[in-house]
Amino acid sequence: MSQQISALRQRMIDDMTIRNMSVNTQRAYVSSVKNFSHHFCKSPDKLTFEHVREYQLHLVSRGLQAATIIPIMCAIRFFYGTTLKQPNVAEHIALARKADTLPAILTRDQVVRFLKAVPNLEMRTIFITIYSVGLRVSEAVALTARAVLQVSPGSQLFWFWRALASEQRPSYPHIVVNQFMFLLSLSSDLVLGPV
Repeated sequence: MSQQISALRQRMIDDMTIRNMSVNTQRAYVSSVKNFSHHFCKSPDKLTFEHVREYQLHLVSRGLQAATIIPIMCAIRFFYGTTLKQPNVAEHIALARKADTLPAILTRDQVVRFLKAVPNLEMRTIFITIYSVGLRVSEAVALTARAVLQVSPGSQLFWFWRALASEQRPSYPHIVVNQFMFLLSLSSDLVLGPV
C-alpha cells in the first residue's frame, strides 16, 4: 500500500528534481521539512519565520551540533524560498556557524619527552626536522639529506628546501642540521621517504 503524497510535498520534490538534486538530498530535505512540520503539528506552509526560529532553538537545546542543524535549515530555506516562493523568509533563516576545531598543541616538555622516547637516531632526526622546520607530512616524506641548502656562516640560520612548494623555509635549530649531516655521513643515499 503506497502512501499518498501531499501536493505541497510533491511540489517540493518537483522543485528539487528540476534543480537536479540527488535522491539522497531530496530524501533528507523532505524528511527535514516533515520533522519541522510534525514539531508544530501544522502544515509547513502555515508556519512562519518565528516557528523556524523556535525550531532552531529546539534543535540546539536537543544538543545537535551545527553540522547537523545546517542541512536541516538548508532544507527549510529551500522549502520557503523555492517551493513557497517566500525568499524574504528564506533569506532570514540563519545558519549556525561551525565550531573552529584547533589541533592539539604540545607543550615544550611534551615535545622533548616525545623526542627523547624515540630510540632510533634516524627516526629522532626525522621527527626533530619535521617539528622544528614545520614540515607538512607530504613535505616530510619527500625530504632528502640534500634538502639542507644553505648553512649561513656564523649564524644558526639554515634553509630547508620545501619539496612541493618549490620554495625555501628558514629554520634555526642547528641540532637538526648537525644530526642531518651526521646521518648523511653514515649513508650517502639517505632518503626519508619516496623521492
